[in-house]
Amino acid sequence: MTTLCIGNNRTEEMVGDLTGMTPLEQRFAGCGAQRMLWWAEDGDILVLPWGPDPEYLAYVTGLTGVRAESLTFVVPPPGTEGTEILTTDRLADPAFRAELRRVLEGRTLDRVLAISPNGAVAELAASLGAEHAMPGHAFAAQGGNALVNSKAAFRAVAAGAGVPIPPGTVAGSPVEVEAAIEGLLAQGHSVMVKVEYQAGGFGNEILSRDEPVTAAGAERVVPLADRAAVAAYVAERWEWLTGGRGQRVVVERFFTDSAPLYAQFFVLDEGVVLSGCGEMLMRPVVVGEITPPVTPDSAARSELVDQGARLCEALRVIGYRGTVSADAVLTPKGEIYFHETNGRLTGSSHLHDALFGRLVREEHRGSRYILELAGLKVPSFAQALAAIDRSGLAFDPASGTGVVFSCDFAPADGSVMYCVIAESPDAARAAEARLLALFAG
Repeated sequence: MTTLCIGNNRTEEMVGDLTGMTPLEQRFAGCGAQRMLWWAEDGDILVLPWGPDPEYLAYVTGLTGVRAESLTFVVPPPGTEGTEILTTDRLADPAFRAELRRVLEGRTLDRVLAISPNGAVAELAASLGAEHAMPGHAFAAQGGNALVNSKAAFRAVAAGAGVPIPPGTVAGSPVEVEAAIEGLLAQGHSVMVKVEYQAGGFGNEILSRDEPVTAAGAERVVPLADRAAVAAYVAERWEWLTGGRGQRVVVERFFTDSAPLYAQFFVLDEGVVLSGCGEMLMRPVVVGEITPPVTPDSAARSELVDQGARLCEALRVIGYRGTVSADAVLTPKGEIYFHETNGRLTGSSHLHDALFGRLVREEHRGSRYILELAGLKVPSFAQALAAIDRSGLAFDPASGTGVVFSCDFAPADGSVMYCVIAESPDAARAAEARLLALFAG
């Protein structure tokens, strides 16, 4: 059995116009694509923006038990956006496809697993005669992935399915956006405006009039004193709000002091299956998470899962197959409102599929927490591994606890993303403190 793993970590269905990405953003995306190694099994073929660092490859496969030498890596020639991300033109390159056919000779391709199962991946699968290996191929081939990741389309699907969403609307003109913003502000509410295609909170802004607000889920809060200020804001930010491509704009109530949650599912032919849920950590946009979530009580967590499954069932009926993260907030009043879906392998998927699914033994899975955060500066990946090993912090399969470096961002900014696996949230924070002290200064 062979899986074709495709690390297309940034696509237009995820973040909109790729030409707007800075070189550093592209480099971060390329590093994130290397997380496809967590899904690899013996004999798999991986398509990545660049070949994996040997240290990171050895580390991940050492934890998953995969024979590194059994993996085949295929890197397409550079595309219009260079070498950092797998753009459509790189996946369509004739020389790349010829190489794929060569390495597939004598093998049976059973599965096509992409970070973003979009039209470019569907077309690649068709060119290999492997439509059968890509679940939801017909849906993806008709641009369906754009629908599942659209923050505007989300509101229609969720409302139609009876899933609770924040009060608001989807607007297509400056007049409509201005009226929607002012309508919520005049009621005493703060407002979140959202670019239709973006990720990690970078396409969001919070607007406020009288309510004191701390940025969470967006990079900034914009005070708007009156209707004239709203009109000026919309005029100034129109190009940004529409993604530079005339996209729709989401305008919805922002709930202050809410807990950002998600429930992630596998959407299969036969139904929807929960893979896990968690709580996102903001500074002020997403920098990490803890799973399982710690803020919601059992009733709120059940509602998160039940309503998330209802939302994903609507996507299943229209043909989407793959991973979906249903993102929500839990308000101080205990209300849960869903605000988007992400139809792809997300920044949380490896925690559930690989760390809980492969590293943590079955007897420990119901009694372990994972705290993951980005931005730990290290001298090098190899030196960081040696340091946690010497200190006794490295992950121990026997106890199901310890530190795992889930992604190596050293090529971008000299940092790693770390996961602390522990028996409780407090134990995870205590181990994190030891980890941070180890690399302080």
